[in-house]
Amino acid sequence: MSVEKRPNRKWRARVYDASGKQIARHFDRKSDAERWEASAKAAIGRGDWIDPARARVTVGAWAAQWMAAQVQLKPTTRARYEVALRRQVLPTWDHIPLSAVSYAEVAAWVQRLTASGLAPATVRYAHRVLSLALAHAVRDGRMVRNPADGVRLPRVVKEEPVFLDHDQVAALADACGKYGLLVRFLAYTGLRWGEVSALRVARLDLLRRRVVVAVAFSEVGGELIEGTPKNHQRRSVPIPRFLVDELAARVAGKGRDDLVFTAPNGGPLRNTNFRPRVFQPAAESIGLAGLTPHDLRHTAASLAVAAGANVKAVQRMLGHASASMTLDVYAGLFGDDLDAVATRLDEAVTARRKDHLRTGAVDSSITDLEKRRSPGR
Repeated sequence: MSVEKRPNRKWRARVYDASGKQIARHFDRKSDAERWEASAKAAIGRGDWIDPARARVTVGAWAAQWMAAQVQLKPTTRARYEVALRRQVLPTWDHIPLSAVSYAEVAAWVQRLTASGLAPATVRYAHRVLSLALAHAVRDGRMVRNPADGVRLPRVVKEEPVFLDHDQVAALADACGKYGLLVRFLAYTGLRWGEVSALRVARLDLLRRRVVVAVAFSEVGGELIEGTPKNHQRRSVPIPRFLVDELAARVAGKGRDDLVFTAPNGGPLRNTNFRPRVFQPAAESIGLAGLTPHDLRHTAASLAVAAGANVKAVQRMLGHASASMTLDVYAGLFGDDLDAVATRLDEAVTARRKDHLRTGAVDSSITDLEKRRSPGR
């Protein structure tokens, strides 16, 4: 029997999970033991059985174990996860067992974060980190399902990207003085800050007018760490011809491993220094207060589209993982392109009709269409 009375007058119920491990619980009443046994067997049969001992680990302990297993994370991503855990997740969930985490409690936690005044993006990121940790627990057989799934999250209102025109880029470059070339390079290649600050001479091919983006700096805890670009994808980006001579002068006399753009002391450029000391004052001086170096990446996309680049070309230039990602950010830029397509189609059909009228030829497809539209037919 799987339910039997023990010498201490308790009723012991026993079941065996899918791996053959015995799980036992003791009850004061036989009916309770039998009820638990039936429920446990049904859960094991459905594949929903969770060993209570494995689900007793706290969220805090499990989060530490989960983070240790995330070997694929870039240093900046790992740092952001740790900040979200420390500031938003663990103050509520640190000592709560996995078995006690419910959908309702997660939803209430999200509501409290939102009511506290946190930005929607911050709330969503904290929820994402908790959800990833719980999903890891599900895969490890400590939870039946992820209670963070489906929780309603605050809506993020995306800010419209800032696009500079050619004159504004020139004015900003002039205002940045000796860093003018850096501004023009960012505005016409679309490199991320970490990519341009880690750019070495060997990655410039001025004969082919290409820059190879293979590494990037990330700043974590005040320390610069060199790693792969954001999507781990190496890419080749075209350099406009008008920048070549100035770049050649910049790298003249440098070694292949030297940085192309450097701080005044010759070390790597840091955005935390460059932005407040050089970029922001320059932007304010030409009436562009609030502009950031990342806006030059948006500018590069805008200028490329205006020059005739299609979505795939912009995707490759910016190093986006997919064309859909490019469209998510820059869909509005391609509206004029679609208008131009419609205009060219209209011009082609109009020219064809004029040619037929001039030569006296009859377009049977158009004639048939007109006949079908004629009254009385």
